[in-house]
Amino acid sequence: MGEIHSFEDEKLIVCTMYSDPVFLEKAEKMLVDAFGPYDLVSVDYPFSDNFSEYYDEELGGKAFRRIYSFERCIDPSRLAAIKTLTNSFEETLSENGKRRINLDPGLLNRGRLILASTKYSGIRIPLSDGIYAEITLFYARGCWNELPWTYVDFRSELVKDFLTEVRKKYLSQRKMWLKGR
Repeated sequence: MGEIHSFEDEKLIVCTMYSDPVFLEKAEKMLVDAFGPYDLVSVDYPFSDNFSEYYDEELGGKAFRRIYSFERCIDPSRLAAIKTLTNSFEETLSENGKRRINLDPGLLNRGRLILASTKYSGIRIPLSDGIYAEITLFYARGCWNELPWTYVDFRSELVKDFLTEVRKKYLSQRKMWLKGR
């Protein structure tokens, strides 16, 4: 029989999508208040122009993406609660029944990136309270690898390069934890 161990902490990321920077600034403050300081932030990239106009109407204009990596690593069993919290932030910042910002939390460890979702799919794993987890990318042979359902922007070198930097930061933090044991 296998021995049960507690989960190893993982790197929290939050993927934002916005059209108006005012809502991004408000959401950033809410995220920092909830999760502490971030240690890495991606460049803002035009989601609408490069990938899809899917979010433009709801967000009230051309969508941009920015990804935050948070300094403090967390127990991965908290992901559903974090997604519920980020959904409440979206609702707080909504106007006239429309989201003005999209906040998608995820977790990165040595071997994969998972994102949380409220949407059912056969490839998503139920966590709790209507929240699912999806493996979006996995890390093997020195690089990020895609799956058939990987979101189009997460297939880009821009995002993979950023996630590689987040992974390096995580591995450095993990090395310090393991030394302390």
